[in-house]
Amino acid sequence: MSETKQPKKVQVSKNTVKTGLRLLKYVTSAYKLKFILVCICIIISAVASVSVSLSLKFLLDDFIIPLIGQQDPDFGELYMAMAVLGTIFALGIIASFIYNRQMVYIGQGVLKKVRDEMFEHMQKLPIRYFDQNTNGSIMSLYTNDTDTLRQMINQSIPQVLMSSITIVVTFVSMLLLSPLLTILAVAMIFVLVFVSKKIGGNSGKYFVRQQVDIAAVTGFVEERMNGQRVIKVFNHERKSEEEFDELNERLFNSAANANTFANMMGPIIGNLGNLQFVLTAVLGGALSIAGIGGITLGVMASYLQFTKSFTQPFMQVAQQFNSIVMALAGAERIFSLIDEEPEVDEGYVTLVNARKDSDGNITECKERTGLWAWKHPHQADGSVTYTELKGDVRFFDMTFGYTERKMVLHDLTLYAKPGQKLAFVGSTGAGKTTITNLINRFYDVQDGKIRYDGININKIKKADLRRSLGIVLQDTHLFTGTIMENIRYGKLDATDEEVFAAARLAHADQFINMLPNGYNTHLSGDGEELSQGQRQLLAIARAAVADPPVLILDEATSSIDTRTEAIVQKGMDNLMKGRTVFVIAHRLSTIRNSDAIMVLEHGRIIERGSHEDLIKLKGTYYQLYTGKLELS
Repeated sequence: MSETKQPKKVQVSKNTVKTGLRLLKYVTSAYKLKFILVCICIIISAVASVSVSLSLKFLLDDFIIPLIGQQDPDFGELYMAMAVLGTIFALGIIASFIYNRQMVYIGQGVLKKVRDEMFEHMQKLPIRYFDQNTNGSIMSLYTNDTDTLRQMINQSIPQVLMSSITIVVTFVSMLLLSPLLTILAVAMIFVLVFVSKKIGGNSGKYFVRQQVDIAAVTGFVEERMNGQRVIKVFNHERKSEEEFDELNERLFNSAANANTFANMMGPIIGNLGNLQFVLTAVLGGALSIAGIGGITLGVMASYLQFTKSFTQPFMQVAQQFNSIVMALAGAERIFSLIDEEPEVDEGYVTLVNARKDSDGNITECKERTGLWAWKHPHQADGSVTYTELKGDVRFFDMTFGYTERKMVLHDLTLYAKPGQKLAFVGSTGAGKTTITNLINRFYDVQDGKIRYDGININKIKKADLRRSLGIVLQDTHLFTGTIMENIRYGKLDATDEEVFAAARLAHADQFINMLPNGYNTHLSGDGEELSQGQRQLLAIARAAVADPPVLILDEATSSIDTRTEAIVQKGMDNLMKGRTVFVIAHRLSTIRNSDAIMVLEHGRIIERGSHEDLIKLKGTYYQLYTGKLELS
């Protein structure tokens, strides 16, 4: 058995308390009246439950014992008392039903609100956040962490409230029945609190460790399932099994320890309750015989019943401790996403539909005309100017790094006139994809400027900037839905005819029409039913339906065979006509007809020119093209 690290001790820190209060606000803000109703019903239910024990004293001392030995007993008052008691029990049952029903509604409502806030805020986060956090860790926020919240809100919160009120009401009742016997109960309370804290603390820390180990096992299995072919090719089955066994052993240890302490709680507290019951019976009997404290048969019956049930709420609170600890840990992770700084957008230049009058002046209009313009309000004098969207992109002395310590691009200057095709070649890490990320403003440059139709892109609203760009990536992402819906993703209000035209332009209509349901064919699992080439054609069609003036092709044909590439290349050639195009390519044959080719090395342009010019230069590009040098 492998040795496992000891988990950190679970402590209630200020941050944990702050998280709990913040979570409580979700309940009280949206469901304030319902939560107040829940609290009232819990109080009624707790009082009704305690009434069972308290009623024994009154039934015995006031009704049953006085009737013993009477020749003609009158049971009317006894029946009346039992009717009142039955009414109290009925109210308790109704109150219990109401608060459990309401807590389910409140719990699901809070989870919906939390998930809505997470997803809404996630749409506003910069690409940097998703680069720094794995998909699995983000996904777990919506599944594991929200599920722990559900358990806490639906079960733990009402149970803790119910148990706490029961403890208070029971203690007050015991104190009213016999202050002398309650001294023993007070001593037992300290013992119960100590035991609950000790065992519950150990159980809680191992349950937190268990959640971490479950995530590790789940992530490992998912990773190995996705890489099953690689595992078999390199005969890595045995090594994978050993690595899984190690992770599974850790999960076994943490789960075994967590459940060991959790299962110890019930028997220990139960036996402490039995001990208190015996001691109370002995002490109560001795005091009754001695005539001290006014302890009657009814008092003893009720008090012993209270003693029997007094330990149960402590055990219930201790059992919910683990759920609360895990839920608050999950809530901290959820709130860390919600509190993440959103993407900053200080742009004020927007993209609008436009038309030209007979004098060539541009005016804004609501309907689509096929002409776009940048609406540029000037803060100095309040005037507004319109600039036709042509796709003129220029870089001036641009320097950028993902971190301040390591710059990726250095003093980069280049331009792409409307309708020109620029290609970037270079080894991995040279900065090719980084350039396209900067055009999209997924990241902002540290120094220098990027101008789009003469406007600094920092002044353009990001949504409008990205609406003017079309992107076809190497890794095509298709969404669950029909082929029609996936193409329309590029323009949500596109008509069916526009979708068909985009598919024809991309040379995708031929294979789509061969499918059983054509454009209504349902895709799932990122389009696994299709070949890589077919998926790439759909990506081109998606870009085509958006009809952008600027197009970015990021190694769009690097993962398909040369025969499929010829079909895809036809689709891309159609798409590139009349547009400003930035191409990143591994296969140099696809960029021969580019207006300019930039050879990048370590974030600098070391060669630039047309294909013919660079071949004549006989430099790096020449060596790459002739196969004397390979891209790494």
